[in-house]
Amino acid sequence: MSVPTSVSPPLLVSVAVMTVMFSGLVSVAESAIGVNWGTISFHKLKPSTVVDLLKDNKIQKVKLFEADPLVLRALMGSGIQVMVGIPNEMLAALSSSPAAADLWVRQNVSAYVGKGGADIRFIAVGNEPFLTSYNGQFQSYVIPAMANLQQSLVRANLAGYIKLVVPCNADAYEGNVPSQGAFRPELTQIMTQLVSFLNSNGSPFVVNIYPFLSLYGNSEFPQDYAFFEGTTHPVIDGANTYTNAFDGNYDTLIAALSKMGYGQMPIVIGEVGWPTDGAVGANLTAAEVFNQGLIKHVLSNKGTPLRPAVPPMDVYLFSLLDEGAKSTLPGNFERHWGIFSFDGQAKYALDLGLGNKKLKNAKNVQYLPARWCIANPNRDLSEVANHMKIACNVADCTTLNYGGSCNAIGAKGNVSYAFNSYYQLQMQNEKSCNFDGLGMVTFLDPSVGDCRFLVGVTDTSASFRPYQRWVVGCIMMLWQVWAFRV
Repeated sequence: MSVPTSVSPPLLVSVAVMTVMFSGLVSVAESAIGVNWGTISFHKLKPSTVVDLLKDNKIQKVKLFEADPLVLRALMGSGIQVMVGIPNEMLAALSSSPAAADLWVRQNVSAYVGKGGADIRFIAVGNEPFLTSYNGQFQSYVIPAMANLQQSLVRANLAGYIKLVVPCNADAYEGNVPSQGAFRPELTQIMTQLVSFLNSNGSPFVVNIYPFLSLYGNSEFPQDYAFFEGTTHPVIDGANTYTNAFDGNYDTLIAALSKMGYGQMPIVIGEVGWPTDGAVGANLTAAEVFNQGLIKHVLSNKGTPLRPAVPPMDVYLFSLLDEGAKSTLPGNFERHWGIFSFDGQAKYALDLGLGNKKLKNAKNVQYLPARWCIANPNRDLSEVANHMKIACNVADCTTLNYGGSCNAIGAKGNVSYAFNSYYQLQMQNEKSCNFDGLGMVTFLDPSVGDCRFLVGVTDTSASFRPYQRWVVGCIMMLWQVWAFRV
């Protein structure tokens, strides 16, 4: 999921499906349900711990938002198939310089593939670069960047194995009913170029679909239409009836592709999911019902009215872990999409069709000591507002807001939650629980009901922030290209 600021936003269930390929011939392909692994978090697990979590859950596909060296090294030898992402902010450099594309491929792909290496299958060129709110900022860079990267893969003898894709937001197309689906008028030319490129190189179309956002952004959106349990508000489109938003959105894309002559192009769902906190309707029950319904729907091989018996090639759940440092511009729910909490603990008993019946938790997680920072009950808290503001400007307090799991714990509870979030972020530094004497350390867990007061993890190996990584990556890439030319 993309927003105007830096935002990051697979569990494998293999089924043999008949996928219509670009040539019009039908062949058997492996379909899978996967997960996105985002890393914009204050409390990061060791990449090796996350890879073990994926393997314990028999996960064989994962989608990354950037080429994090620590993550790619951890994935080497795991047998997990990888889609590695390139941030939108790097597209300008890659579009203008074949040498920059060569360097990116060499440093972020060639360095990790091969026998015993990472099984990189896709490179995501940007993340929702045509998003309406970007106002065309990245639009002109996409096709030239893909062309340069494709030639770089050819030169590296990887083009036959690794495919380029562009994850698109569902706002790239529109239609009052699915059969009227068409790409936004201002995107017609570039989408024609994009699908032609994808078709020529054997790549699928990748789209992100979020029924939750449709429900969240529209008070008149029928709630039951967002799920897969049936609806009293079906969408009637000629002879076709749609009972869930996912199928309706998916077929709107099918119709848009058909109008361009690519109605049989394979489709991958790059992101789909439901948050568990941070907004009304974002809770554990709704997330479990949606994700379980989605998995059951995909595994049924039922397909959609416009593509019956042909489910998407792959479906990547968004997401694997909560990311507590993400931008909250779209909403406080942005930090709570994980099917696992930040520390790799399953939030609910999701059956992925793998025989486990429920998710398995991360093992050997290294926590800080079991202690928390709370409001001192013996102090007057009338002057606490500024301290709370400071704590929540740095740490994650999104669960305290309306619709959040900690919204009803009372004023003193709110103070304690804010203090503790800051205290854990500071690795339980003693001074970080002072707050001019208003805070105190306790060894009794102050969690209340569904409101969990977290204890941080000790890992700091991945503390290099994603924003810093791509900035440094761009600088190094451009410097090396410049030095090479000189």
